[in-house]
Amino acid sequence: MTKAKTDLLQGTLDMLVLKAVALGPMHGYGILKRIERVSQEVLRVEQGSLYPALYRLEVQGLIAAESGVSENNRKARYYRITRAGRKHLSDETERWNSLAGAVNRVLAATEV
Repeated sequence: MTKAKTDLLQGTLDMLVLKAVALGPMHGYGILKRIERVSQEVLRVEQGSLYPALYRLEVQGLIAAESGVSENNRKARYYRITRAGRKHLSDETERWNSLAGAVNRVLAATEV
């Protein structure tokens, strides 16, 4: 995977994690696999980045965790989005779409 495919704007990982758990409760490894699968393998999240993000989001009250058992019959923490997390995701998605639209307009410009 090239560097261009793996670099994310600061703050983007939190938004992607919130979106992943908004689709349904999931353990950490499942979250990173979901992001990879949905992005068609363009986005790769390293465990060393994911778990600090999960901790940060939990401390902020944007996700909540509970213990459970994974598909492999192992103990795991399952994360779900909170009401505050849904609001934050909505706000961040709106900001992201605005930024992406602005970048696309600049790239599509044909006037000098």
